[in-house]
Amino acid sequence: MKIFIKISGLLMLLVTTISCNMIADDVLSPDAGSSADEETIFSTPGLAKGAIDGILLPMFETNSYRGRWTPWYGMNTDVEWYNSSESTSSDNADLCVYDAKPTNSQMNSTTPPNAFAMMYQGIERANMAIRGIKKYGNPTPGSELGYYLGEALTYRAIYYADLLKGWGDVPARFEPITNETAYIPKSSRDIIYKQIIADLGEAEELVPWPGQSYNTSVETVNKAFVKGLRARLALAASGFQQYPDAVRRSTDPDLSVDKMYALALKECRDVINSGSAKLEATFEGLWRNYNNEITTAGSESLWEIPFGEGRGRVMFTFGVYHTSADQYQQMGDKKGGQAGPLPYIYYDYDTKDTRRDVTCVPYLWGTAVNGIAKQQLGTQNKWYFGKYRFEWMKRLVTSKNDDGVNKIYMRYAEILLMAAETANELEGPAAAAPYLKQLRNRAFAPADRPVKVENYVNALTSKQAMFNAIVDEQKFEFTGEMERKQALIRWNLLGAKLAEAKQRMTDLKNRSGLYADVPSTLYYKYNTDNISLIIYGLNRGEFNDPSTQTNPYTSVSWTSLTDSKINALYKRDPDTRQFWPIWQAIIDASNGQLVNDYGY
Repeated sequence: MKIFIKISGLLMLLVTTISCNMIADDVLSPDAGSSADEETIFSTPGLAKGAIDGILLPMFETNSYRGRWTPWYGMNTDVEWYNSSESTSSDNADLCVYDAKPTNSQMNSTTPPNAFAMMYQGIERANMAIRGIKKYGNPTPGSELGYYLGEALTYRAIYYADLLKGWGDVPARFEPITNETAYIPKSSRDIIYKQIIADLGEAEELVPWPGQSYNTSVETVNKAFVKGLRARLALAASGFQQYPDAVRRSTDPDLSVDKMYALALKECRDVINSGSAKLEATFEGLWRNYNNEITTAGSESLWEIPFGEGRGRVMFTFGVYHTSADQYQQMGDKKGGQAGPLPYIYYDYDTKDTRRDVTCVPYLWGTAVNGIAKQQLGTQNKWYFGKYRFEWMKRLVTSKNDDGVNKIYMRYAEILLMAAETANELEGPAAAAPYLKQLRNRAFAPADRPVKVENYVNALTSKQAMFNAIVDEQKFEFTGEMERKQALIRWNLLGAKLAEAKQRMTDLKNRSGLYADVPSTLYYKYNTDNISLIIYGLNRGEFNDPSTQTNPYTSVSWTSLTDSKINALYKRDPDTRQFWPIWQAIIDASNGQLVNDYGY
């Protein structure tokens, strides 16, 4: 069951409107009700739960995570792009090609508030709950109120983590708003990172491991996720990022590589050693279970944004493209396909890697005839993410805009990769090898593992070689999940990898360099079901027409990649546009406290 947010009538006594530079909607405020009301709510587990669930409510608004942050943050990278990056018909592409303006039409809204404002609304709700439970409850480890405090601390950290990803330095609010604090300037991101890393250290003592006590679903918080998020934030805080003066690491000694990597490695090893989470047996099985909306805690997914059936646009945005309503979805025409893998990614995978055909899809679903659609070959310059497939869902989506499928926020594979990265940095490649092997073991069949896993990983005998392999593995594992951008930023590889991506696409277009053996012609026929395609020519070296007199194939050119499409990957230097500008509506409402940095 999805989480359906229900705030009790008593809790609603605390709702009021606070006009400030961030929050343009109703938030929890103690000034609207008596302290006795607040005490009743936050000392009573059943009522406190309503307040905790309400922290996530801002995520589900159209202009928040539901329809803006989730569909748009994370592109473009060296593995993913907006499939219409070359388009000038609107300013949508600007969000992805490193040319966003403060007045962007998708983001610069006031009614309803934009994603930036909604994140702060969630933070205000968390601040209220944290203060209330600490003041009036008895939030001990193992208690119900202790669990709710751990959730509140974690949800606040999630909002701040995404604000820092999107905008860099932002205002720091860790107490409920008062008249005196209604308008405040930006704070150093270092202050925020240190606070939320400390908060997660507190939260992990309060919440159970996956599948235990109050945690039975990936839609609620557990210890493995909290520890994993703390590790992710430690790596981001100590990593490279754009400051107003330069792309550099933090100069705060508390956020040094040695300290933060040691913390991240400990947290990851705690999760691994707990046995509370695991990789799914197969990569395809992972994504079939995800599309089937299996949310039981204790497997690979550690936490998911819990969209309801009428909220959330993951499939709508990232799913394999459907030309019309059909046997797999009744949302209507032109659903899915907003983003996809870069055209060369498919060819970078090892042909034995089982993640390739799950991740990269060269076909779309054509116009339905009598309600039934067939697969159709797309074009070389527009691939689709196979991790998100209406055809793998058991539920038939009928809403016109919102499919309601959750967004995976973190999964166990990231724990393994972070463990490998930090172990390599602190202890050397031999310490990292077991974690990388676990991930690759899942990617390759048993017969292929001696070469593709053991020999491959054992040959990584230097720290740099292991690091380079981890950068590649992150690409093969997470393409389509919008995790790549922040990783490239903290590795100081964003600009270099995007420039390399342009060159790789150019080589693919010209069938030169690394892509000289990629066929320019594909051959296809329909399977016995007359719905799914059999395609020849996608693998390197498959040049000859496989047709026979009794088994004919149809040929199609696979050469639609153009210079204009390639050059649309980015318009400005990505390293000077690592963050979006704060939207003009926020600037205008800030009473002069906020300005845009980073050259905007």
